[in-house]
Amino acid sequence: MFKIKFFKPALIILFATFLAFNVSCSSEDDSSTQSVELTVNGTVLFDDGDDFIGDVDGDFTGNGGSAEKTFLWQNSLNTADYNADITSSSNGVFEMEVKDAEGNVVLNKTLQGDVEPDSFSGVTQNGTSGLWSVTITLSNFNGDGSFSLSEGD
Repeated sequence: MFKIKFFKPALIILFATFLAFNVSCSSEDDSSTQSVELTVNGTVLFDDGDDFIGDVDGDFTGNGGSAEKTFLWQNSLNTADYNADITSSSNGVFEMEVKDAEGNVVLNKTLQGDVEPDSFSGVTQNGTSGLWSVTITLSNFNGDGSFSLSEGD
């Protein structure tokens, strides 16, 4: 009789714990959430502040989500060559802002989804060499794209 009295409350606690865990986790598996993913030189950017030396090649994908990520890039010259290209059949925005080592904006370009042109390229304005910051913003972006930066001059 002792074993049954102990076993029954333990089963109730175990079942209640399982039920609470299962209910709390079920909403996290919703595959309809909107998201974006940004990679630079093969590294997925989760947090701001990653830094890169040399040429930068980035890719991004989105299914209607929005995100803004900033990374640092060592540029030993005063300008940078840049390009970006998107493929998107719906509205959404890709924005690339580059600031030089003194925090001055040397590039701010935007591409709108489902509108031509779907790419841009060129050379940034003159800036101060050193550690530049690059901010990529995706707003309600549905599609994919890529961008690159290399030292200019």
